[in-house]
Amino acid sequence: MTNIRSTVGAQATKVAPMSREMLDVLGEGDLGLLRAIQARDRSALEMLYLGYRKRLGLFLRRFIYCTDTVEEVINDSFMVVWTRAHDFRSESQVSTWIFGIAYRIAMKALRSRSMAHRLTEDEDLPEPAIHPTVDAELLDWIEVGLKSLPVDQRLTVRLAYQYGFSVDEIAVIMASPVGTVKSRMFHARVKLRARAFELGA
Repeated sequence: MTNIRSTVGAQATKVAPMSREMLDVLGEGDLGLLRAIQARDRSALEMLYLGYRKRLGLFLRRFIYCTDTVEEVINDSFMVVWTRAHDFRSESQVSTWIFGIAYRIAMKALRSRSMAHRLTEDEDLPEPAIHPTVDAELLDWIEVGLKSLPVDQRLTVRLAYQYGFSVDEIAVIMASPVGTVKSRMFHARVKLRARAFELGA
């Protein structure tokens, strides 16, 4: 978080920090942190960053192959959070807003560096925690199936089933109409079913 700290340090005023635990007790959570960021509280920015860095990293590494670029996108995303916190209007969840910022910055980075549709070597990545009762063979099949999908469909499925976002939230994150998100989900399911048939044949 060094880059963010050094950039905002001269701009921020000293505000008495409130712990993440206290914000959770007060029912504020991410929204409370964002409100503190609006008041130029650097500690709130750091807490929000630490709360999202791993999740954003896992998400971004599914379509950006370069670790340095992933870190750059995450840092750039939180610079946007710092400078545009007042733009948040509570029309969506804070998580939706942050993922949307990261997705748009990532897409811009991919286009500017001619990296579009280049995939990460998934076997080198840490995986989300897996419930012990989930069948490992099923998880392997899911990963194989997801790798066969176009990037937009794969990300839509991951946002829905790995991160728990609703169709409306995914539409906000990916800056796409709800109908487009539903279409991607439909076509992804069709392709995954066909892939399952092939693997089982």
